[in-house]
Amino acid sequence: MSGKPELKGRAARLARLFPTGPGQAARTPFVLLVVLLLGGGLIGLLVLNSALSEGAFKLDDLQRETKSLTDEEQALQRDIDAYSAPEALQRRARELGMVPGGDPAFLAPDGTVKGVPSPAPGVRQTSARIPLVLAPEAMPNGPTSTSGR
Repeated sequence: MSGKPELKGRAARLARLFPTGPGQAARTPFVLLVVLLLGGGLIGLLVLNSALSEGAFKLDDLQRETKSLTDEEQALQRDIDAYSAPEALQRRARELGMVPGGDPAFLAPDGTVKGVPSPAPGVRQTSARIPLVLAPEAMPNGPTSTSGR
């Protein structure tokens, strides 16, 4: 007798499906393959998780920068609105010596003048016309020399 009991029926069929003995395939390569696949999957998940976390940090930095730039844009827009308000423009124009204009005249496409222009109130009329932009030679103090002559 071999020391193994004889199997009958269902047990015998199962024993034929899963042989034990010298014909049995080695389990070590299969176990190593499964362990390597599981380990590779875990490492892949770790790398993916790290990439997602890095993306989340970049997104947070970009959102913070966007908020800062939006705040700066709003502050600049408030400054522009304050400078372009009618009261501010009028005050600045008066500081520069400007006065409100008189009645305008318009030129029609055929070259005729429509309306009667009037001078600005408070402006004294002179017979000589002063150009808007003076050349350095025409300045009252004359040209300034930087050569040290």
